[in-house]
Amino acid sequence: MSSIIAANKKHLVPTSGTYPTGFKVTGIHCGIKKKKGIKDLALIISDRPCTAASVFTTNVFKAAPVLISREILEKRSGQNIYGLITNSGCANAVTGVKGIENAKKMSDEVSKLVGVESSTLVMSTGVIGQHIPIEKIVQGINSAYQKVTEGTHEGWMEAAEAFMTTDTFPKLRSDRFILPSGLSYNMAGITKGAGMIHPNMATLLATIVTDAPISAPLLNEALKYAVDRSFNSISIDGDTSTNDTFAIFANGAATNDQGKIINDVKGQDYLQFRDDLTNFAADLAKLVVKDGEGATKFVTIHVKGAPTFSDAKKVASTISTSALVKTALFGQDANWGRILCAVGYSGVPSIIPNKVSVSFIPTDGSAPLKLLVFGEPENVDEERALEILKQEDLEISVDLGIGNEEAKMWTCDFSYDYIKINAEYRS
Repeated sequence: MSSIIAANKKHLVPTSGTYPTGFKVTGIHCGIKKKKGIKDLALIISDRPCTAASVFTTNVFKAAPVLISREILEKRSGQNIYGLITNSGCANAVTGVKGIENAKKMSDEVSKLVGVESSTLVMSTGVIGQHIPIEKIVQGINSAYQKVTEGTHEGWMEAAEAFMTTDTFPKLRSDRFILPSGLSYNMAGITKGAGMIHPNMATLLATIVTDAPISAPLLNEALKYAVDRSFNSISIDGDTSTNDTFAIFANGAATNDQGKIINDVKGQDYLQFRDDLTNFAADLAKLVVKDGEGATKFVTIHVKGAPTFSDAKKVASTISTSALVKTALFGQDANWGRILCAVGYSGVPSIIPNKVSVSFIPTDGSAPLKLLVFGEPENVDEERALEILKQEDLEISVDLGIGNEEAKMWTCDFSYDYIKINAEYRS
């Protein structure tokens, strides 16, 4: 295990995994980051063509890698994609024509090595407004191509480390799933991020690869469904990055039977795959929040009793981005008025004040603490509230009482260290 992993985060880092067939990966140091040996270039390639889909940042200042990757996916209609090249340490964002040229060079170099033109997506993360050292990266791509391995936990860990910027641990997950038809398949995912996180799509950087056989249109549908319930449901500081990208690749290596390809949007295999992807992506997204810059708490905002999923999501998102709520959580202050205030200005017009209830839900299995019931304040036990707020994980439950839909957001608190980390980011 790498020495760069923070001691209090090691329990979040897997020591083994189950990885999809046909994908080769590695992570190396190519010289973008100043400190020698710190990985800054990750390569993932498939030994056969993939269907692929991606969602990108809504920030107007889209980084060069976002533009190039989107162009490649559109050109190929989400088919015959072979690889992903990712660098950390420099975002290649707001870098003009040269930035676009450099992102294309990264893609072209990998595509040349795999022997298929325009078949590689690109991701970059780091400081905005600086050009990437393209010569070092091209050289690094060739070195990484010689080093890639299939199915090894070490290779996947190296790639995950190469995604990191202010992260305190590499974020990697893998798992095996079984579809209703009996087909077994695998997923592996890497994400990165600790700050500048409030996806709309947006995720920071994340990629999931699978050996499941699924058509490009349905992979895209599954991704859109999953992202709204995973990476678009996390917030650390309310900022949406210029580079945010979530890409998924499916190479179909789990079977040679063409009849097993998932291509029916109403079929049981598709619905199960969609739900597997959603849960897997949510687990990855939670790792980002658990690594929030300076964060001391992982907080689930659960809004239920809403007329629509969209309404529930809007209320949860508003609470999760409230600086007043987040600072109260850090201060272990049961100031539920700040939560209610955020509910009130969320922009959901159907909210009825005397229908709303708010509670703290501890994750240790002990009894919830009711704060507001049908618009009426409870006589809150402050000592019990402090017990709950001292815990690293907790849930804030808001029941709007006007419907049957629900949504969750995952967020963290704001601490003194968040300001320190971001004040010193470029130093």
